[in-house]
Amino acid sequence: MIAFLRWLRSILVAVLNGIAKFAMALVLLFAILIVIGLWRGDGHPNSMVLTLDLRGAMADSTNGPELPWDVHKLTVMDVLFTLDSAGKDKRVKGAVLRLGGGEVSLAQAEELDTALARFRAKGKFVVADASSFFGAGMGDYLTASAADQIWVQPKSDFAVSGAGAGEVFLRGLFDKIHAEPQIAKRAEYKSAADMYMEKTMTGPDREQLNAVMQSWYNAALTAAATDRHMTPDAVRAAFEASPQFSEDARAKGLVDRLGYDDEALAAAIAKGGAGTKAVKFEDYAKGLNTQSAGANIAVIEASGEINDGTAKDDFFSGSAGIASDDLSEAIRQAAREPGVKAIVLRVDSPGGSVTASDQILHAVKTAQGQGKKVVVSMASLAASGGYYISTSADKIVAQPATLTGSIGVLTGKVSVGKSLDMIGVGFDEVAIGKNTLMDSALSPYTPEQWALLNHTADVIYADFLNKVAQGRKLPLAQVSEIAKGRVWTGADAKTHGLVDELGGFWTAAQVAAGLGGVPQDQIAFKVFPRRKTFWEGLGALAGGTSASMAALQGLQTVLNLPGIRGVLAALSDMPQGRIELRAAGLPQGK
Repeated sequence: MIAFLRWLRSILVAVLNGIAKFAMALVLLFAILIVIGLWRGDGHPNSMVLTLDLRGAMADSTNGPELPWDVHKLTVMDVLFTLDSAGKDKRVKGAVLRLGGGEVSLAQAEELDTALARFRAKGKFVVADASSFFGAGMGDYLTASAADQIWVQPKSDFAVSGAGAGEVFLRGLFDKIHAEPQIAKRAEYKSAADMYMEKTMTGPDREQLNAVMQSWYNAALTAAATDRHMTPDAVRAAFEASPQFSEDARAKGLVDRLGYDDEALAAAIAKGGAGTKAVKFEDYAKGLNTQSAGANIAVIEASGEINDGTAKDDFFSGSAGIASDDLSEAIRQAAREPGVKAIVLRVDSPGGSVTASDQILHAVKTAQGQGKKVVVSMASLAASGGYYISTSADKIVAQPATLTGSIGVLTGKVSVGKSLDMIGVGFDEVAIGKNTLMDSALSPYTPEQWALLNHTADVIYADFLNKVAQGRKLPLAQVSEIAKGRVWTGADAKTHGLVDELGGFWTAAQVAAGLGGVPQDQIAFKVFPRRKTFWEGLGALAGGTSASMAALQGLQTVLNLPGIRGVLAALSDMPQGRIELRAAGLPQGK
């Protein structure tokens, strides 16, 4: 027995020694990797030009998890933070922008214009390169105008001319198939309901769209003229000549050089000096850390439609918009963060759920009650519910081209029972309770239900108006006049007291620093909510079997098929009886 115990002891000692040696080897390997990393730095050359492709759609920010099979797409906020870091990096000589895809909105262009001006102020250069400007919208061109030089391919289209928008109306189709839309809107400018209720554009909707287009045109014209050192009249005359060739645009002063993408890049590298190499913007951004030690300004990113609940368990979706539980918790975390003096709430949202919006607004007010100053930075869109969650902010900052306001409510449904009957589809329903199936898409509202729905809309609308009046410190009568569901640009919203200052993220950060008593040269950011990594998300699924994981992946693949996604998107936009603070179908401002 003693011999057995000795043998067992020797085995245990050997195992423990093996574990200790393995752990020591890992420590040594880790130390070696740190030394190599310090020696190599981030792997970028000592002289570089960053290349940024802006030809694809770009979200303002994202709260979704990082998936291993997805390439993280740059967001506007990524670009802003990266350009700020690059401006301080002596190795970065300049940047080359690829444009012409028509995907940059005017508000994004205004944001990028400011960021590029800050970058150039640090002694860097910017070259904008486009194979063509084929879209009539001005977002791409306004971004390009912030560069030192604009290159365009010879004999290519230059179609930049102005701002325009169109709408689709389904009422005629519904009449043909005997579908019955019943949508209550507050008030006449809440045009998201018109798609279902009208056959053509209403007078109020045409009025607000004309105002938006004119405001966009004026803002873009002024900014482009300033950047290009031209008079607004000269830029207007040049735009009026579109569509035209790139040679014509160059003759009018809108373009600097005619050449191809490789020639523009070669010219930029040559300008950078001997040994300069091109580095993809995304690769440079990967090595940066935007989470500053000793942060004094919290940045909370809120992008997408506003939904109730949490998206923390929705790991395979990639992005679920704004989940009220998650964003509220991010606001609470920022309020608890030691050293944080103010919060910048970055909003890019058309709105959504009333209850979710109210939950988020409550979190904002709670943070303010704890002594944190809150400044809202509006991106391209902060309308309806997106404006609702902004109402109590100490200051609201928006770009001139931001779409905001839409202070209104809509609710209702489209009943398709008669449509199904037309094609021989039978249906029946059973319910216990008078209004249990009030929101059923098979039958229209009864007169009593329609009256109840309108009463609900009136109550929610009145509450919305009161929250705006209290938050903005405006007379209720004034709010009632500028509300009515009307969409305003940031420039027009400022004249009506809905916005305090015009500008982008950096303006909002400076305002927040001033309110929080933070010196402008000591601003340090921490971003909330932090994006969940793949392994963290995978950990949330602990307890699930490999079979269930495979099933989830397969389901996600099916849901991502273009046809399925299109159908699901159309169904999700249909009114379903809920009270909504949503501004749908707005012009994109590109």
